[in-house]
Amino acid sequence: MRFVVDQQVEDIEMPENLKLNTFLQEFHSDCTHPECGFGFYGFAFGQSPFPVPKLIQDALIKNANKGKYAPVPGIPELRNAISKYNKHYFKMDVSPDRIYVGPGTKELIFNLLEILHGTVILPTPAWLGYLPQIRFLKKNYHMLPTRANKKIATNDLRHLALRLQDRQKILILNNPHNPTGLLYSRLELEEIADVCRELNITVISDEIYAQTTYDFSKFVSMGKIFPDGTFVTNGLSKSHAAGGYRLGYVIFPQHATDLKAQFKKILATEYTAVSTPIQHAAIPGFEISPELDNYFETTRNIHKIMGEYTFSKLTSIDGIKATKPESTFYLLADFNAYAPELEKAKITTSQKLSEVLIVHPYHTAIVGGIV
Repeated sequence: MRFVVDQQVEDIEMPENLKLNTFLQEFHSDCTHPECGFGFYGFAFGQSPFPVPKLIQDALIKNANKGKYAPVPGIPELRNAISKYNKHYFKMDVSPDRIYVGPGTKELIFNLLEILHGTVILPTPAWLGYLPQIRFLKKNYHMLPTRANKKIATNDLRHLALRLQDRQKILILNNPHNPTGLLYSRLELEEIADVCRELNITVISDEIYAQTTYDFSKFVSMGKIFPDGTFVTNGLSKSHAAGGYRLGYVIFPQHATDLKAQFKKILATEYTAVSTPIQHAAIPGFEISPELDNYFETTRNIHKIMGEYTFSKLTSIDGIKATKPESTFYLLADFNAYAPELEKAKITTSQKLSEVLIVHPYHTAIVGGIV
């Protein structure tokens, strides 16, 4: 029996970070040098190194017997907790009925792209997961290259949007930003929001790294700046080091009642609901507690130490530039000063550089900045 794969699937490439991580999970160094028995140094996969907060672990154990299907948008207790969480930390007064729970923000962004008509504007550099989703859904899209500061320039956004004929445009905003570690200020977000209002641009604001902002007082959600036109996604994966729990949420814009009904239909069709025990386990992760505050403060301080140390070490090398992270556990390094030497070694792309670095004598895993 020969099985034929749909061409739409054939045309999709696995994101480079996941492709590399899959390789690394199966990677065992067969290097003959005894000092290489450790395997490799892993800098390639965006996963927080910390343990899941104990109060979430305990809640998962306690609720392991919850075997019934959950409501499609999420259990009420969890949506209420997320509502209070956003009011406490992000100063957003969001009613629970504007919140939908899904199996990770990745899936929720995919679902939003399914139901929203229009051309997608993708600022670059970007997280490697966005583009495969856009292509899989056969959405029209345009890249929006950022300038030297690696942030969206409002004039560039306006000029691009004016060239697009769609009644609606969709801007994917990632703040704090993967892979640069940069943070948009309130003023920068306000300027972007002004353009979006003017030119009917809907925003999907991926804020999964919000709680990792080193100086948390500087984080502002786009949902607060542009509440009538922004979908905010967030979850447990980065801030709570619980990527494997696969739980995220989306906050719908104000007055998007009809759209929520369409979204619910999509969720019910595709996966019914998020695992019920996981939803119950997530509740204390979104409740306000001294234990959680201490966890956030400790982990973001460690991220800051490592981010600043890595930035300092990289930029001390003559010719190398890098973004100085203000959040997350990423930075973007620029090796273009070494392009002539790298070309002599037949290394002409960042992806090729990452492939070379994984083998002896380097054994270092990084992700190329291809988008």
